[in-house]
Amino acid sequence: MTRAVVLVSGGMDSCVTLAMAQAEGYTLHLLHLNYGQRTERRELQAFSDLADFYEVPRSDRLVVSIAHLAAIGGSSLTDPNIPVSPADLENPDIPTSYVPFRNAHILSVAVSWAEVIGAKRIFIGAVYEDSSGYPDCRPEYYAAFNEVVRLGTAAGDIRIETPIIHLTKEEIVRNGLALDAPLHLTWSCYQREDVACGVCDSCALRLRGFQRAGIPDPIPYATRPHYT
Repeated sequence: MTRAVVLVSGGMDSCVTLAMAQAEGYTLHLLHLNYGQRTERRELQAFSDLADFYEVPRSDRLVVSIAHLAAIGGSSLTDPNIPVSPADLENPDIPTSYVPFRNAHILSVAVSWAEVIGAKRIFIGAVYEDSSGYPDCRPEYYAAFNEVVRLGTAAGDIRIETPIIHLTKEEIVRNGLALDAPLHLTWSCYQREDVACGVCDSCALRLRGFQRAGIPDPIPYATRPHYT
């Protein structure tokens, strides 16, 4: 069976991406990156819970620290002195939660591991709906990065797959349910680890997706605003 590295943050998007890779029959190798984010411990727990659910052997899990992103700073996710902005889903500006060029660091680790283990595919749960705020969630970004991977690897045959990039959050929720993905094990909140805040951009996008799908979000929230 073909090996695939799946980037698993522990959030809903990466969970559904993992479910898709599993459904396609890939041998799964799960990668999680800690970069000094506020909810690092809770995301790592979600990663472990998802890996256990899909019965991925511990030898096929890799957790890597790229804490230099916290030292660099510039993001409310990694710098406690920068407050996490409340949700404003109509704001076209880059939010404070943007971690400068983060996905390039993450993908570089994934490509290195893929070369070593002979994986030909790397799955990442990037979503274009998020791209108004995050420039490294755009389809053209991944097209360009795939060219870098082709030119910069020994065999040039590793490819990054973004299976949910054109889906809305509602469609991601529905796909997750269709695949029996364990969405109750995921964590998306930017600023709390006990219960999700419900008011950061990530919580808002997730809640709106569940609300539009007409399905209750199974994780606990401090508050559950209705997002249109």
